[in-house]
Amino acid sequence: MRFKKKFGQNFLKDSNIVKKITNICEIDKDSLVIEVGPGGAIMTKELAARAKNVLAYEIDTDLENELAIKLSSYSNVEVLFRDFLNANLKEDIEKYTYNKLFFVSNVPYYITTPILMKIINSNLHFDKIVMMVQKEVGDRFSTNPGNKDYGSITVLLNYFYEVKKEFFVSKREFVPVPKVDSVVISFTERKEKLYLKDFDFFEKVLRDSFQYKRKNIRNNLKKYDLAKVEEVLKNYNLDLNSRAETFPVEVFVDLANSLFGSS
Repeated sequence: MRFKKKFGQNFLKDSNIVKKITNICEIDKDSLVIEVGPGGAIMTKELAARAKNVLAYEIDTDLENELAIKLSSYSNVEVLFRDFLNANLKEDIEKYTYNKLFFVSNVPYYITTPILMKIINSNLHFDKIVMMVQKEVGDRFSTNPGNKDYGSITVLLNYFYEVKKEFFVSKREFVPVPKVDSVVISFTERKEKLYLKDFDFFEKVLRDSFQYKRKNIRNNLKKYDLAKVEEVLKNYNLDLNSRAETFPVEVFVDLANSLFGSS
C-alpha cells in the first residue's frame, strides 16, 4: 500500500508488542475501546478479541476496502472514516453499552497532544488511556519537576492523570521505518483532582509560567500580582527567582486559585 506522510502513517508490525500494549489495560467483554488510526488493523484485531466493542477512527478513506477485508470477521468493530479531532465522542459512543471505557492507540505522532486535549475536553471518564508516542514526547509527558523536559503539558496531564512510561519500542518495529523511536505511555485518571476555581485560567497561568523557559517566575508572571505569587511560593519553600520547571502540579493549582479574579 501507499503510506501517506501527511497522515503520519507508520504501521506497527510486531504482534507481540501489540499484546504487551493491550495487556496494560484490563479489557474485558464489558469494555468499549476507542482507537485512532487503525492503519493495518493489527491493534484493532487484538482489541476486538478482548473487548465487547471497538470504535476506530480513520482519516484515510483509501484504507476503507482494506480495513473492511481485514476486519470482516469481527462484528464488534466499527470504523468511522472521519477526523477524530472533529468528532463528537459522546454522540459517537451513546449507542454502546459498556462498563469500562478505554482509549488504546498507536496515534499519529503529529497530533499526539491535540488527541490528548480532545480526550480531556470530552469529559468522558476513561478507565485507562494507552498511547504509543514519539520517545521525546513520552519523556516530556512522564517526567518529574526539575527535569529539562518538564513543561506546561507535563503539568496539565499530571493534573488529570497518573502518567506512566510503560516500555520502549524501536523504530524498526514499524513499516515504513520512521526517524524516531517510540514509547508506550499509560494515563490513569485521578479519582480526586485538586480543586480549581477556573480551569481556563489555570491553563493560562501554566502557559505564562513556561513562556520563557530560561527565565524565573518573577519575569514570566510579571503581569500578575507578584505579591500573591510570592505568598504562594513561600508555602513550598520557593521564591520569585525559582523557575517553573521546578514546580509540582499543586503549586500551579494554588497559584491559579490565588490569582484568579485579581489579574
